[in-house]
Amino acid sequence: MTDFDHDCLVIGGGPAGLTAAIYLVRYHLSLKVIDAGNSRASWIPCTHNHAGYPDGINGKELLARMREQAQKYGASIESGRVTRLDVIEGGFQAEWGSGCVTARKVLLATGVTNRKPPMDEDLHDEALARGLIRYCPVCDGFEVTDKRVGVIGSGKHGVAEAVFLRGFTQDITLVAPDRAHELDGEDLARLREFGIACVDGPCQAVSTADQCITLATPYGDYSFDSVYPALGSDTHVELAKQVDAEITEDGTLAVDDHQRTNVPGLYAAGDVVKGLDQISHAMGEGGVAATTIRNDLAKERPIIREALRGNSIR
Repeated sequence: MTDFDHDCLVIGGGPAGLTAAIYLVRYHLSLKVIDAGNSRASWIPCTHNHAGYPDGINGKELLARMREQAQKYGASIESGRVTRLDVIEGGFQAEWGSGCVTARKVLLATGVTNRKPPMDEDLHDEALARGLIRYCPVCDGFEVTDKRVGVIGSGKHGVAEAVFLRGFTQDITLVAPDRAHELDGEDLARLREFGIACVDGPCQAVSTADQCITLATPYGDYSFDSVYPALGSDTHVELAKQVDAEITEDGTLAVDDHQRTNVPGLYAAGDVVKGLDQISHAMGEGGVAATTIRNDLAKERPIIREALRGNSIR
């Protein structure tokens, strides 16, 4: 039988992966976290939606605290990108910048990347830090209460986001990103019903002056207190595809109620799985996945503290 490096490999160091790491290491399991460093949570200037932080917390600080907590109990967390994942007898082998690592179980917490609006990269990052661009109306719609809000998007997805934000402010404009809007009668009726203005594109964010962000369109410039890109996201399922894990129609990983994929020993949690893309939800799934991994390992070989060698069940 293969002598594995770890009981579990966690790929991804966002809220889901780090929560799972905290649970797993406190179960006295040997694990490694490999983190590419691009968690969506790191984009958050200050979240006020996370329970326990009444004054809010910066996304990078939250992730740093979670890493510190996992490492306090012995978790190995390294920066790098896993480029290949293979099924081997009894587990998995992963290739990354420092070589190969083997584990009995793997948790994919690889997340998603939001598609950015058309604009200069530095301008985007500045606007994001100042709250002039926001990506999650569920997280921070409260912060745009009664403000001027632009939604960059079109079609049913753009209309749905604009209507959602209508619950926070009456001043909403839906701006097409790259061409004239393509909206059917139902979409147009919803916009009229909710009093949402509509501007054809293409648009481009051109400045962030006077606490506003300005979008240039063929019909003039429009200034907003905040802009929400409703352009969708790209789910990081490349490694899952390498081991033939099931992908749903919406591009996320299919899992059961305990975060198991269809590949034995492979689990997934967080934004890479279909569900509410929220820190709290990701953390919950991380806890479920970690406990499932622990219990599945115990079915293969009982986990008894006196029988442990170091911090693993090998």
